[in-house]
Order: sequence, then C-alpha cells, then structure tokens
Amino acid sequence: MPELKCTVQTCAHNKDDYCALDRIVVGGNAARKAEETCCDSFVERTGTAASNSVGHASAYSSVDCQAMDCMYNDKCACRAGKISVEGGNACQCKDTECATFKC
Repeated sequence: MPELKCTVQTCAHNKDDYCALDRIVVGGNAARKAEETCCDSFVERTGTAASNSVGHASAYSSVDCQAMDCMYNDKCACRAGKISVEGGNACQCKDTECATFKC
C-alpha cells in the first residue's frame, strides 16, 4: 500500500492532508502526463461534509490505478512507494491529479 499525501483541501475525504478512504481510484486510462490523471474518488466538501466524513485518515491507502501507461501501474494497482494527489481548490475530480504519475 503506497503512502498517500493529498493536498486537495476541498475534498470531503481530506483530513490533515491524508485521505479517510481505505481505497482511492486514480483515473486517466489514456494519460501520458500527470495533468491527464485525476482522483476519481474526489467528493467536494460542502458545509459540514468534512466533519461528517466516515473513516479515519491514514498515511496509507490502496490505490486502484486506471492510468494504464503509468510506470507504477501493476494490473490496475499502484506500486509506487509514495503518491501525491494534488488539486488545491478543486471543485470536481477533473481538477485533481496524481502528481506521482510517470509515463
């Protein structure tokens, strides 16, 4: 399981730069660069969504990777030791990216 750092402050699953999900999905099956990937698990934080989020944030999460050309993709599982999901003030999953992606 890779160490997961998330800087997407607008995601309801983000708690102190870690994800409260046990498994996330990285999209971008035709991606050739990081900007063409996204966190398909992103849910925009609205109102009190952060405080109502289920689960405990952890530095580690399983990553279902749909970015087929990523060097860390092994049969749709991420094998990177560490990944970074970025997107600052994202409103939709398309505003996020897996910054660890390498073609």
